[in-house]
Amino acid sequence: MKVSVTVNGKLVEREVEPRTLLVHFLRDHLGLTGTNIGCDTGQCGACTIHMNGMAVKSCATLAVQADGAEITTIEGLAQNGHLHPMQQAFWDNHGLQCGFCTPGMIMAATKLVANNPNLTEEDVRHGLEGNICRCTGYENIVRSVIAAAAAGGGD
Repeated sequence: MKVSVTVNGKLVEREVEPRTLLVHFLRDHLGLTGTNIGCDTGQCGACTIHMNGMAVKSCATLAVQADGAEITTIEGLAQNGHLHPMQQAFWDNHGLQCGFCTPGMIMAATKLVANNPNLTEEDVRHGLEGNICRCTGYENIVRSVIAAAAAGGGD
């Protein structure tokens, strides 16, 4: 089947098998490997992207379901060589350890902040429940999201 999507501001068209997951389309067909495959069940959030203005787990979405969609991946957040405020906040506050969950965490967090820029620590913890980090105690992740919110880190 033919899939036509706008990814990180660029229109792309590809032929895919109907069963191709969006995460595999992004990684294997488009070479956007920042979107990680963690669980293939939608539980860990490592594959989170933005699709039509929403944070979406791309391992639970078929590529054909994205036909006509506007998609942003972690590679599309930075602009003109400058990190997005959420990326910068994760860097500044060491909101990562191994970094595997970081792209999905950042993508989910930017939507969280866009929907509520005045987040409390509890709001952040609740808002990121669908994203799992196996390395940290989440303290620096929460600190990063709150710092990004203060810096205008929504999308």
